[in-house]
Amino acid sequence: MATSAAAACSPWQIRDGCLMVGDEVLLSRVAPNITLTTLKDGAAFVGATSRSSSSRHVFNIGVLRGYRFLSLFRFKLWWMIPTFGDAASKVPVDTQMLLLEAREASAPASGTNITGDEDADEIFYVLILPVLDGPFRTSLQGTDVDTLQFCAESGDPNVQTSKFSEAVLINTDTNPFDLIKKSIRILEKHKGTFSCIEHKKLPAQIDLFGWSTWDAFYNAVNCIGIEEGLKSLLKGGFPPKWLIIDDGWQNILHDTTDNHKLADVEGLKYVSRQVNFDANPKFKGSGQGKPIELQEFCKSIKEKYGVKYVYAWHTVLGYWGGVSPTSEGMKKYMAKIIYPVQSPGNLSHVVCGTILCVEDEGVAFIEPLRIRDFYEDFHRYLASCGVNGVKVDDQNLLELLGSGYGGRVALTREFLRALEESVVNNFKDINLISSMCMSTDYLYSAKKVAVARVSEDFMPTEPTFQTMHIAGVAYTCLLAGEIIVPDWDMFHSNHYTAKFHAAARAIGGCAVYFSDKPGEHGFDVIKRLVLPDGSILRARYAGRPTRDCLFSDPITDGKSLMKIWNLNKITGVLGVFNCQRGGIWPPIRGAPYNPPSESEPFIISGIVSPRDVEFLGEVAGEDWLGDCAVYSYTSGELSRMPKKGRLEVTLGFLGFEVFTVSPIRVFDEKYQFAPLGLLDMYNSGGAVEVMNSSLDSSGRKIEIQARGCGRFGAYSNSKPRSCSISGKEEDLGYDAENGMLTITLPQECTLRTVAFVY
Repeated sequence: MATSAAAACSPWQIRDGCLMVGDEVLLSRVAPNITLTTLKDGAAFVGATSRSSSSRHVFNIGVLRGYRFLSLFRFKLWWMIPTFGDAASKVPVDTQMLLLEAREASAPASGTNITGDEDADEIFYVLILPVLDGPFRTSLQGTDVDTLQFCAESGDPNVQTSKFSEAVLINTDTNPFDLIKKSIRILEKHKGTFSCIEHKKLPAQIDLFGWSTWDAFYNAVNCIGIEEGLKSLLKGGFPPKWLIIDDGWQNILHDTTDNHKLADVEGLKYVSRQVNFDANPKFKGSGQGKPIELQEFCKSIKEKYGVKYVYAWHTVLGYWGGVSPTSEGMKKYMAKIIYPVQSPGNLSHVVCGTILCVEDEGVAFIEPLRIRDFYEDFHRYLASCGVNGVKVDDQNLLELLGSGYGGRVALTREFLRALEESVVNNFKDINLISSMCMSTDYLYSAKKVAVARVSEDFMPTEPTFQTMHIAGVAYTCLLAGEIIVPDWDMFHSNHYTAKFHAAARAIGGCAVYFSDKPGEHGFDVIKRLVLPDGSILRARYAGRPTRDCLFSDPITDGKSLMKIWNLNKITGVLGVFNCQRGGIWPPIRGAPYNPPSESEPFIISGIVSPRDVEFLGEVAGEDWLGDCAVYSYTSGELSRMPKKGRLEVTLGFLGFEVFTVSPIRVFDEKYQFAPLGLLDMYNSGGAVEVMNSSLDSSGRKIEIQARGCGRFGAYSNSKPRSCSISGKEEDLGYDAENGMLTITLPQECTLRTVAFVY
């Protein structure tokens, strides 16, 4: 076994056959071929050596027992979900992140939740992060005898090695969110193959309300239907500012030898191939008998309905089955039929029907030397038609096509670089939504792309998917949210779970877009997410599970609520959801659904606290004393409590609550104030942009820069002498019992200054 010259401050070492973190044994029976390379910042890389070269290796690292853990693993080629356990035998194949909860040796055994400082002070966390080592991608898995292994594979029989020095990053910290953040930034700096989210430019569309055509029309989408949808949303007062024209607009060719077999796995489309760049005949008529091209259509809907951004959908190879090798419009790209090869990791979980199709029929693949030309030509055409960006699906397919092209990592990286460059060149911004891409091949190669889908599809007809969708996204964001802005997928504003999904997206730090059928909208839900000017109150970060949810299963353990935290510019926000009894991991279409009955509503109680919102001090300021105003969206109740205070919340099946947590500032040792924002929005505090205070001869003035309209609230321990909006004095309401201040912001959604004078 080999160990580098460790930095003096490194907590990591291999000693007496054990991987040690400080004085604690993390792994026992460490294999003799395991190597450890420590870094100056306290992290380390685990590697391994083999006696022979191969394109795929599985190495025993050591025995892992006795630590509660959260694993993020790929249950399907495209997506991650969490699982929970306390020994390596429960670590699934294709685990892409492993977070462990550990205690000092003198501390008592870990309970189910951490609720007091005396416990939290004894706890630290360990991150085990399989990464990319040259052309190899690594993942974790466990054996029946609790041996933790890492698997390294290139995806190309010709790309082989016998030595890995930087296969798995390990790190430790007392704050799990700091730990993940710091570790990803160490990796970003050390590897140089991807960029963290704070180093990326974000597309403007993520702060605006959008509409997707997918669930509204599926492949039957046409310009007439799109206009009907835009018209009905405009009539309801919420015209979308961006539109995704999803699958169904391209010219494709059904090219298959076995139609009957393919009908069992969602039909022919997965082996259909793109014929040219033009929109298909469904986009050749306006509904009044006049011919219309895509260019005219995009121009028309922007002018008539106020759409600012039009995105067009395509896959990483043009269409699901690639591009037609024989069509005149695609011959220059010299596509050839190749066949995907799934790894043992892919085959260990849910095998998607999409892959089964192309395994048999092949995919018309554009080689790396020509993919740049393809993207440039495609996107140049779309841009000329008034399209502003693209949503690109099927991206993890590339990991199955690496044989003969340098392997999965090299192929993914080359295609992604070409895609990013083409999007920027042609749409003048990184207007790209990536999808079906939650693999580390992709994440650790994403230099510019800033938005990516992080979940299995929202499927309106699958009752078991609804709660897993919320929980799955939140846990996946622990990793993915450090690299991209999460896309939670579309949903329906008039669905029976619409409010449940809406509340989650309000705190998710994500774009908000629906896929309602024309005329079938829930405007009461939309207006709690979207301002009249089409903007949304997007939280600052990716919404993630609270610390006490990290190692509990909110879907199946029968007792845990799902809590998700985020920050706005001045406030925190905390969402609580009863996700139990909605389904069983993993999400599988057609799975049995056993919801609670009306006589047994499956009510769960839990505890929320201001301390659930991590890094609240970042928005509170240096002089914050720790007290908070906590506003409950559904009940409208306002409470004052210390940071360590506790509030019980009880929710029925599919129940939720959203709390705005606003640090109370103290002025002149007597005035206590905390802005709450727009009280009728799910994320009320997202309306507060800036807060300043000044003292002059007129008294203490507290000024808030706020956007939006409607009821605006704040906590105050006393009633101000006056209130004004943009210099005009306004009436205000004050409830001395709970300290709630309320005013009404007029309909204009421009940024206004709200001033309170004491």
